[in-house]
Amino acid sequence: MFPVRQPWLCKALGCYDCCIRCIGAVPYPSLVATLLCYAGMALFCGCGHEALTQTEVLVETYFARNVQDYVVMASFIKYFQYVIYGLASFFFLYGILLLAEGFYTTSAVKQTFGEFRSTQCGRCLSLTFIIVTYILAFIWLAVFAFSAIPVFFLFNMEQTCHTVNILSETTASINQHSWICMDARQYGLLPWNAMPGKSCGTTLAAICRTSEFHVTYDLYIAAFAGAGITLLALFLYLVATTYNYAVLRFLGRKGIR
Repeated sequence: MFPVRQPWLCKALGCYDCCIRCIGAVPYPSLVATLLCYAGMALFCGCGHEALTQTEVLVETYFARNVQDYVVMASFIKYFQYVIYGLASFFFLYGILLLAEGFYTTSAVKQTFGEFRSTQCGRCLSLTFIIVTYILAFIWLAVFAFSAIPVFFLFNMEQTCHTVNILSETTASINQHSWICMDARQYGLLPWNAMPGKSCGTTLAAICRTSEFHVTYDLYIAAFAGAGITLLALFLYLVATTYNYAVLRFLGRKGIR
């Protein structure tokens, strides 16, 4: 047994107990989800913004000759870049709110302050976060699927270039691979009356060897991965907030408020 006549030792034990309680009060699922959300949004917004800029340069240089052919795509890219700014700001604030909600509803935090206290307003707030996060998860699932489209396009383009290179090495006639093309109009990047709108044969293979193509491809892959990480964070948020709300309802029925 420790001697009680040494106040510094009692104070040290009090600080140790306080530290243990503070560590136990951290809502680790919400904290991990917040870190994942910030990392995913940093990848998605940063790489996505730069990838859109590189896409405009790529299409303007190799797939369209007339400015009017890609003016719609350029306007869409500019608009979506502003949307990316808004998404970054929104998820930064929403991550802070969800982390604060995790601290509020975690049972370890409530036990730190003595009795487990929660109000009807607090439970209603937790339910609101569950509904909003559920809606955001489904919306972001669509964003995740949408972000796969440019990756799919560039992957097909890379595979087509690989086919062209194989044919150019195995056959002497240029006609054997000149019919192999990638049409940007099929993916909605350009209108159907855009000229040329497509790239074929050795010209296509030359595009795939440019640094612009590889940089754009890597940026879209990183943005796609960032969207997936953000989606995982939203599902983790959903699990954490649902669990916390269930704990509040259970303890509320037990009369512990």
